[in-house]
Amino acid sequence: MSKLALMGIFFFPLIVSILTVKDIFENEKLHASEKLMWIAVVILLPLLGAIIYFFFSKSKRA
Repeated sequence: MSKLALMGIFFFPLIVSILTVKDIFENEKLHASEKLMWIAVVILLPLLGAIIYFFFSKSKRA
Protein backbone atom coordinates (compact mmCIF):
# COMPACT_ATOMS: atom_id res chain seq x y z
CA MET A 1 0.00 0.00 0.00
CA SER A 2 1.22 3.48 -0.72
CA LYS A 3 1.95 6.01 1.99
CA LEU A 4 -0.85 8.23 0.70
CA ALA A 5 -3.43 5.48 1.12
CA LEU A 6 -2.20 4.72 4.63
CA MET A 7 -2.37 8.40 5.55
CA GLY A 8 -5.94 8.56 4.22
CA ILE A 9 -6.96 5.53 6.26
CA PHE A 10 -5.58 7.22 9.38
CA PHE A 11 -6.63 10.82 8.82
CA PHE A 12 -10.18 10.33 7.51
CA PRO A 13 -11.58 8.88 10.77
CA LEU A 14 -9.55 11.42 12.74
CA ILE A 15 -11.00 14.37 10.83
CA VAL A 16 -14.54 12.95 11.05
CA SER A 17 -14.13 12.46 14.80
CA ILE A 18 -12.84 16.00 15.32
CA LEU A 19 -15.75 17.46 13.36
CA THR A 20 -18.19 15.30 15.33
CA VAL A 21 -16.77 16.45 18.68
CA LYS A 22 -17.07 20.05 17.46
CA ASP A 23 -20.72 19.41 16.58
CA ILE A 24 -21.33 17.85 19.99
CA PHE A 25 -19.94 20.92 21.75
CA GLU A 26 -22.10 23.24 19.63
CA ASN A 27 -25.29 21.24 20.19
CA GLU A 28 -27.19 23.29 22.77
CA LYS A 29 -29.95 20.72 23.18
CA LEU A 30 -27.61 18.20 24.84
CA HIS A 31 -26.92 18.38 28.56
CA ALA A 32 -23.35 18.22 29.82
CA SER A 33 -23.64 14.54 30.77
CA GLU A 34 -25.00 13.65 27.33
CA LYS A 35 -22.18 15.56 25.66
CA LEU A 36 -19.64 13.69 27.75
CA MET A 37 -21.21 10.35 26.83
CA TRP A 38 -21.25 11.17 23.11
CA ILE A 39 -17.64 12.37 23.18
CA ALA A 40 -16.59 9.11 24.87
CA VAL A 41 -18.43 7.10 22.19
CA VAL A 42 -16.82 9.09 19.37
CA ILE A 43 -13.33 8.76 20.85
CA LEU A 44 -13.65 5.03 21.57
CA LEU A 45 -15.26 4.19 18.21
CA PRO A 46 -13.93 6.91 15.88
CA LEU A 47 -15.82 6.42 12.63
CA LEU A 48 -18.65 4.25 13.92
CA GLY A 49 -19.22 6.58 16.89
CA ALA A 50 -19.58 9.56 14.56
CA ILE A 51 -22.09 7.72 12.40
CA ILE A 52 -24.08 6.65 15.46
CA TYR A 53 -24.06 10.21 16.83
CA PHE A 54 -25.30 11.80 13.62
CA PHE A 55 -27.95 9.11 13.17
CA PHE A 56 -29.37 9.19 16.72
CA SER A 57 -28.83 12.81 17.71
CA LYS A 58 -30.62 14.25 14.67
CA SER A 59 -33.93 12.93 15.96
CA LYS A 60 -33.47 15.02 19.14
CA ARG A 61 -32.57 18.16 17.19
CA ALA A 62 -35.65 18.36 14.98
